[in-house]
Amino acid sequence: MTTTTGSVQPTAPLKSDAPRLRSPRRRIPGRPRRSVLLTVLTGVVLVYSLLPLVWLLISATKSQQGLARSFGLWFDGNFDLWHNIGETFTYQDGVFGRWLLNTLLYVVVGAGGATFLAVLGGYALAKFAFPGKRAVFAVVIGAVAVPGTALAVPTFLMFSKMGLTDTPWAVIIPSLISPFGLYLMWVFSTEAIPTELMEAARIDGASELRTFFQVALPLLAPGTVTVLLFTTVATWNNYFLPLIMLKDPDWYPLTLGLDSWNKQAQTAGGEAIPHLVLTGSLLTIVPLIAAFLLLQKYWQSGLSAGSVKE
Repeated sequence: MTTTTGSVQPTAPLKSDAPRLRSPRRRIPGRPRRSVLLTVLTGVVLVYSLLPLVWLLISATKSQQGLARSFGLWFDGNFDLWHNIGETFTYQDGVFGRWLLNTLLYVVVGAGGATFLAVLGGYALAKFAFPGKRAVFAVVIGAVAVPGTALAVPTFLMFSKMGLTDTPWAVIIPSLISPFGLYLMWVFSTEAIPTELMEAARIDGASELRTFFQVALPLLAPGTVTVLLFTTVATWNNYFLPLIMLKDPDWYPLTLGLDSWNKQAQTAGGEAIPHLVLTGSLLTIVPLIAAFLLLQKYWQSGLSAGSVKE
């Protein structure tokens, strides 16, 4: 048996029967990952949120007889929306317009005042040091945790002793206090207003009042709009406080007035007007939807402010 020495001949590669693994799909940077489950859940939440509004809009286009003879989520043969709106504003000598003006009064004075006080308090707590600041923080956090309904009865007893029940002040004065708005502006002011900018304004001779209105307030605009939206919605939808404070229908807000219309069919000789209740409910939510759409960019920037740490 002989062996030959010299150059080594290359051998053929061995073939393997093992299946080849697919290379993972590369994800394009910047493109969000799709999730079928998240899409389905978002769709369910969207339908759950919009379905009552769609039902309300469709129902407001029907007459009282049309509500009884048609399907709830489809239109009746007659389109009575404009007739219902006109009847809503003329029913009972136009008391709906009075309720609308009362609600606007409570929102402008109550929610507007609550927003202004929250901005002032939040700015002061964020940018000034004083004794008892931690105690104030604890009180604010505790006030946020207490529901408003728990304070309704003590508030009623206090206002009754002062002779302010059955007056607009019984609704406006409690609306001026917004612990959540104060806390939100406190946190927002801490990050939104640089201390160096305030010191520069003071060096230039600006008073504290001028520094607040000309330097700090423009920087607080997103947070201010956010608090204004929250307080506006809370005051506009307020029901329990006016219920225990007011007896005169001339001072009712929209929530209490529409509830009285809805309940009058249960009284002796009362007239059932479900078509006017539904139309009035639709007119009630239109200003809130418009406010959210017009102030959406400020609201979103206000909520996201301070979420990214530099």
